[in-house]
Amino acid sequence: MKIIKILFVIALLPVFSYGQYGRLGANQGEFGGGFGMTWIDDQPHYSFHIFPEVSFSKIGIGLDLNLEFDPDGNIRSENFNEFSDYISIIRYVRYGIKGDPVYVRLGALDHATLGHGSLIYLYNNSPGFDTRKTGLEFDVDFSTFGFETIYSSFGEAGLVGLRGYVRPLQFTSLKSIPIIKNLEIGASFVGDYHEFAYVKQTIADPAAFNKYNYEKENSLTAYGFDIGLPILRNRLVNLDLYLDYAKINDFGDGTAAGLNMNFHGLGLVTVNAKFERRFNNDQYLPAYFNSLYELERFSLDETSGSFSSKLKTLENAYSIGNGFYGELLVELLGTFDIIGSYQRLDEHPTSGILHLSTDITPPEMSFVARAGYDKTNIKDESDLFKLDDRSYMYAELGYKPMPYLLVSMVYNWTFTPLRDADDKVIDYVPQKKIEPRISFIYPFSVGGN
Repeated sequence: MKIIKILFVIALLPVFSYGQYGRLGANQGEFGGGFGMTWIDDQPHYSFHIFPEVSFSKIGIGLDLNLEFDPDGNIRSENFNEFSDYISIIRYVRYGIKGDPVYVRLGALDHATLGHGSLIYLYNNSPGFDTRKTGLEFDVDFSTFGFETIYSSFGEAGLVGLRGYVRPLQFTSLKSIPIIKNLEIGASFVGDYHEFAYVKQTIADPAAFNKYNYEKENSLTAYGFDIGLPILRNRLVNLDLYLDYAKINDFGDGTAAGLNMNFHGLGLVTVNAKFERRFNNDQYLPAYFNSLYELERFSLDETSGSFSSKLKTLENAYSIGNGFYGELLVELLGTFDIIGSYQRLDEHPTSGILHLSTDITPPEMSFVARAGYDKTNIKDESDLFKLDDRSYMYAELGYKPMPYLLVSMVYNWTFTPLRDADDKVIDYVPQKKIEPRISFIYPFSVGGN
């Protein structure tokens, strides 16, 4: 029975949150809107949702206006209680896609990754609908050298990541030699300048904490070096080897050796696979800035004054051992996507990190199924699919009685902020949202055939 339950959950899983975005081709648009009844932590709310999206040439724009009203007709306070809520109506503005010579994305960052992911991997800057942020990804590849950047939020100090890289053999007579001519050497810097990034201890009086009586530094910083070698490049298969070194300042360091493989099967099937062996020293956690970092950074219990933080976890990370990381993405016929990744360290009992996502939206069919799931600090297999304060989940299952009408059930396990007397976010608590929804989705062409 347990196996059946797990298989059922896997069948529903992925695109974590906002699953409707990102599938448009060039010169396509989609106007979507819907309404329904939402249960937020078992309390009924009426919801109204508009999510238009347009893609022309390399430019894409997605908006997201979500309004929730209580039974008395009052708008839910967390919808618009700070300036960033208004900016976040712009879900994203992008130019190109990740891996293009020029890639820019402004808005919500769902799964931002720097380099091979040893420091920043699948980072999400908006841990809940009530704290959506506007960040930036900006990458440029000049063929011989380039850079990648990540900036988490324009509304507050937060995470900054920069990676520069060079292909040195492109400047020599070896640039015509197959395989080695594309050897790439990179260096990364990451800093978290949020006021809670370096909290090491605090006092037991919550009222005093609100006056910021806690021990902290100005920022948490890290750096890394990497080398990558594409060993196979053709129309069907790309194969890369890489070696990463990462160091978190004032703490430990680690190394990762990995392989990336991309297979494109004549438009029928696409397979992307990544396998990595991680070598971790004391006080080091690979992919420290991960999908749940915004939640793990700091959490305060106002009643007891006790707190937890990602930094304390890092400080206590002794003898965690080495480990493996694997990732697999499969796309069939351009309509069925599923991606899964998992980390497990050899000697650390709560080191499991899982990411799953899928999107099944056949253009000529009348059903939609998409979902996403992220979880960290997994203890064992029985802990994989327990929804708690270490989990994200999004799922939508729907039917189209008409081409432009979608009737669906949406489930979100996300987080809502807990604020102190000064309206600062000091913790996140899990929030369950169940919404029967009727959506109107109208596709259109933009400046093309």
